Amino acid sequence: MLNRALPYYLEDRTGVFTGSDFDDMYDRMFLRVSPPPSHLSHAPSSPASPSPFSLMIYASTRRSSTQKEYAYAYRERNPSMRQGEPAIVLEFGPRGALGNATFIGPSVGKDGKEKSTGVTTETIFMGHWLKKTGMFSGSLSRKFRASDGEEYRWMHQGAEGQEWTLVDSRDYLIAHYNLKPQSKPAYTTSGNVLTIHEAFGHLSVEILASLTIMRHIAAHNL
Repeated sequence: MLNRALPYYLEDRTGVFTGSDFDDMYDRMFLRVSPPPSHLSHAPSSPASPSPFSLMIYASTRRSSTQKEYAYAYRERNPSMRQGEPAIVLEFGPRGALGNATFIGPSVGKDGKEKSTGVTTETIFMGHWLKKTGMFSGSLSRKFRASDGEEYRWMHQGAEGQEWTLVDSRDYLIAHYNLKPQSKPAYTTSGNVLTIHEAFGHLSVEILASLTIMRHIAAHNL
């Protein structure tokens, strides 16, 4: 039986891993990578930033273009409005050193149901979460265990036409990321796309966070 589920096609608006919006072309999913709100003016201008910096991964319910318009109108009526909580916070050290990844989620009671208030956090060193696939493997082939308990592996240029490829433990394709070739003109879209197979949409934030770290590792030759 053919799998006719439509993947999520998330347009990467800027192509820059230190800050961008990822909007599904069919308006089903909206993600964002951004510095902390209080540090927007201090976002690293280049991958070789000498100072420590943080990136936050957000899951939103609105496309970035309408989100800004909505937020402005809402703030006019509610000056105390704050940006929503990030799902994952990535903290990098001086000169691009890997730091910690903090996962933020709702509190769960003993009955297994989400509590109406409170959040839980879990912090892990990036190098322990996103591990090299082997003792002698390159730094751009790494695996991580997601919240579903399964293991996934990122590869750089591991498949033809794909900048980054994500597979599961059976080598089934889960997601891939493509940057627009500089030789191709940009029209109404950026041409940069993160594609996530529909069955793995619930892992989209973890996929984006791990991809962001992988691109950071590549940019710093770590």
